[in-house]
Amino acid sequence: MSSITTDQGIVHYEVYGRGRPVILLHGWLGSWGLWQETMAYLGAFYRTYAMDFWGFGESGKKRETYAVSDFVSLVNQFMEQLGIVHAPLVGHSMGGTVSLAVAIQYPERVSKVVVVGSPMVGSSLAPLLKMAGYRPIAFMLFNMMGPFRTFMKYYYSRMICSDPRFPDMMDRDLSRTTVESFLLSIASLRRTDLTPMLSQIKVPAMGMYGDKDLIVHPLQWKPMVAGIPHSVIERFPNAGHFPMLEQPTEFTLKLKNFLDQEYPTS
Repeated sequence: MSSITTDQGIVHYEVYGRGRPVILLHGWLGSWGLWQETMAYLGAFYRTYAMDFWGFGESGKKRETYAVSDFVSLVNQFMEQLGIVHAPLVGHSMGGTVSLAVAIQYPERVSKVVVVGSPMVGSSLAPLLKMAGYRPIAFMLFNMMGPFRTFMKYYYSRMICSDPRFPDMMDRDLSRTTVESFLLSIASLRRTDLTPMLSQIKVPAMGMYGDKDLIVHPLQWKPMVAGIPHSVIERFPNAGHFPMLEQPTEFTLKLKNFLDQEYPTS
């Protein structure tokens, strides 16, 4: 277990392997633990880092804001403190949206970008997630945290991921969030629209999408390709929002193949 201290709180991260760095970013209500299997594989070839965003996992939870822009700033600070000049960013869901935004705002930091089930436009989120971004609903859910966690663990999680380990993973990560990190992060993601800026991304880019995704519209790869014509798309017909858990072997092989590719620099 490792951490860095920023002027906005402690950031927890895990690191595994040797070689060139790769940074893995989790999604809403997630944590670095989502990437354990991916890190175990990639760590034989790359030095893999997986952080917890502010407000999630083991990172600090004493901020006033948890917007996508805050997490973009966090990635820049993280790389600065660890001496990582530039690296591929691999982000799941909200983490992928953050990865693209880092590539736009700090292009010198990003050598490649991979998004997994990530929204280009916040309106592509499932209705339940969009509702969670409204303060009255978020407070209602937190005031009923017991029944809400039960619903998420035993019903909703089984709809969105076929991995039998996922309900416990989701329950653990949900227990570590606060009402503010829960509310403000998804509210910010709901308002996000990257499409006007995607053309600014010149580094190699890949989108990985499960055709059975019930969290983010599974066709969000289309605006990605429209905005980043050189992007590569990998689709998983039998996976939903978490292809790294549902089809880990295929997922890690496709990810490593993309990371291994040498692309000409402009």
